[in-house]
Amino acid sequence: MKIVLLGYMASGKSSIGKRLSKSLDLQFIDLDDYIINKEKASINEIFKNKGEIYFRKIEHIYLKEILEKNTDFILSLGGGTPCYANNMNEIIKENRISIYLQSSVTKLSDRLIKKKSKRPLVASLADEKIPEFVAKHLFERRFFYEKAKFKVNIDNKSKKEVTKEIINLLE
Repeated sequence: MKIVLLGYMASGKSSIGKRLSKSLDLQFIDLDDYIINKEKASINEIFKNKGEIYFRKIEHIYLKEILEKNTDFILSLGGGTPCYANNMNEIIKENRISIYLQSSVTKLSDRLIKKKSKRPLVASLADEKIPEFVAKHLFERRFFYEKAKFKVNIDNKSKKEVTKEIINLLE
């Protein structure tokens, strides 16, 4: 079973992925961590030193590398991954279960404001600008996110509840 979690930043892809990994006894892979390990540089450093085009190119290469593994796993993507380089078509190929962790602009904005310093895309934005930023991004990305096999709304649910809901979907 190859499960791919996608959604906007702060939607809980990594934390839910880790919980699912334990519950289902499957390997957990975070695409950003995989890229950091392969490139020996942080995502911020890659963006700063080599640019977004380089990043999106290697992101696509590493995504395909992971998806083509002969093992089962749970993969958590970066928020933008599905939107570039035909990645979503790779993600939704047969034998892969894609799950969109869906959330409202308000909930995502609240989460991002709380952890702003750890989120380079929003770190320099004033708190009141974040909802507009999130709304614009979600509007642009929804087309790709909506191609996922399953959609799970995470608003007002604990990580435990979301994990259980996903496990029930898989049965």
